[in-house]
Amino acid sequence: MLAAPAKADALPQEKWAGVIAAARAEQLLGALACRLSGIAVPERVGAILHDARDMAAESRRAALWEAEMARRVLAPLAVPVVLLKGTAFVAGGLAAGQGRMIGDLDVLVPRAALDDVERALLATGWEWAKPDAYDDVYYRRWMHELPPLLHRDRDRLIDVHHTILPPTARITPDADALLAGARPLGNGLSIPAPEDMVVHAAIHLLADGDLAGGLRNLWDIDRLLFEFGEEDGAFWSRLRARAALHQAVGVVARAVRLSHALFATAVPDDWRGLRAGDAWFRRRLLARDEWGRETRAATRAAFYIRSHWMRMPPPLLARHLAIKAWKRVAPARS
Repeated sequence: MLAAPAKADALPQEKWAGVIAAARAEQLLGALACRLSGIAVPERVGAILHDARDMAAESRRAALWEAEMARRVLAPLAVPVVLLKGTAFVAGGLAAGQGRMIGDLDVLVPRAALDDVERALLATGWEWAKPDAYDDVYYRRWMHELPPLLHRDRDRLIDVHHTILPPTARITPDADALLAGARPLGNGLSIPAPEDMVVHAAIHLLADGDLAGGLRNLWDIDRLLFEFGEEDGAFWSRLRARAALHQAVGVVARAVRLSHALFATAVPDDWRGLRAGDAWFRRRLLARDEWGRETRAATRAAFYIRSHWMRMPPPLLARHLAIKAWKRVAPARS
């Protein structure tokens, strides 16, 4: 339905409940509502889609306001602040932001500025969302971001990144290049370069998690490729070069192939054709039934294990999981 909205008027009415449930489960209802704007749908479906568009518009407003609040606090530091993910999409007026529901504010700053950024945020209403000594040390030593911060008045999270993957991950994106290539918005904030946006979206989908909610992330990639690939014929060669710079050639290529396979994304011939292993990723992305309920428990479990395996070496992973398990058990024993 996302890939071919014109077919909506031919969908039997009894099928709409499943479509809505699946889209809601994958956080794609707002995107679907925007894609179907102006297309005839059953009256009850139209009301649901209207509400979804309103919710997406409110999400956009809240995300941009939160970005502005962070900008005001960080402006005196005179350090680069790059918006990431959904907030970057809506701030840049991109197709990927249409109907996008946005949760946390994700920003990228130079690693050398982390201490100053942290102090500025803590002094102006943000507090630690996870006030746990082990989590604090773990984030600071092993993660690509500060521990998440929650604003005490607005109840909104900010994730302050110094790169886009944990330093222990198997690939190492070039954080300095991400910052240097960012495109200024004219208000003191920036968004990543087009190619870096695609690379980050692909890494976020395939190298930084268990693919839960992966269809939304893949739709982001489809929309980015649609917009940037249509605008500039040289985009694809630059994307390849940028993926190589960030050690993410395989990740980006797989994301493009999956986007083409599932959303019929227009991509050059040499980017097409599913390869060995792609079927497992497709199986994981589509692990829901016709009512949006999760299925394929073994596949989901395998990708959960894979996500941890990719993020840190086995000894560190074993130690981390053992500590987290003990912390869950210990309170019950006291």
